[in-house]
Amino acid sequence: MPTVELVLADVDGTLVTPEKELTDRAIGAVRRLKQAGIGFAVTSGRPPRGMAMLVDPLELALPIAAFNGGLFVNPDMSVISEEAIPADVVSPALKLIGDHELDVWLYRGADWLVRDTKAPHVDREAATVRFAPVRVESFDGMTEGIVKIVGVSDDHDRVTAAETAAHSVLGDRVSAARSQPYYLDITHPEANKGRVARHLSSELHIPTSRIATIGDGPNDVLMFAQSGLSIAMGNSSAEVQGAADRVTASNAEEGFALAIERFILDGQ
Repeated sequence: MPTVELVLADVDGTLVTPEKELTDRAIGAVRRLKQAGIGFAVTSGRPPRGMAMLVDPLELALPIAAFNGGLFVNPDMSVISEEAIPADVVSPALKLIGDHELDVWLYRGADWLVRDTKAPHVDREAATVRFAPVRVESFDGMTEGIVKIVGVSDDHDRVTAAETAAHSVLGDRVSAARSQPYYLDITHPEANKGRVARHLSSELHIPTSRIATIGDGPNDVLMFAQSGLSIAMGNSSAEVQGAADRVTASNAEEGFALAIERFILDGQ
């Protein structure tokens, strides 16, 4: 087991329960990491405001990587850096998502933009991030300052097909990965969780071999590859579990806290 100096955790499906709550045990596990001199950071496809509720209970002190690394903020939500999707790629990305019959969300600045507030997952996402979207009639002309595009559908095969098409059609002009079976996240090519791990390694002067990562989604596999210890949640797919060094219990069974206790704290 490698010596761990930093833990980098995904949020939804990992750090929080299926009801999007932090448990006392998860909070306690993060507190014990700090007592052991181990740093703790979070990364998520969520916007910064969607992670504000984690700052106080977890006493977050390190940069927070929102939009899968498209936007780094301090715990007070002040912006450190931002990577917008190249303007000439936004329209082709929107067309690709539309061609696969997925609903579309855009994130620009502090705004979450949707065309239909009653579309699938909008209400749940609003409850998760604790703010409402802004409804717009059309995304026409919106190409500047777009940090994330999300394709949404409960037809998981369509989401997977759209991801494959994004890699084929848009290539290395974007980063495209499923954050959940029903979400396809499209961001700047440098906005992915692998880059988050490398960025924190550089900024904190911690070798990636001494970073532990924990997550549940296909987009977490990129950060698994940039860490000395990778842990997949029990609720993750076989694909994600196969890419990790260890597998813990699900996020409904205190899998995050169990992983910290068993694979990190007990190994120090």
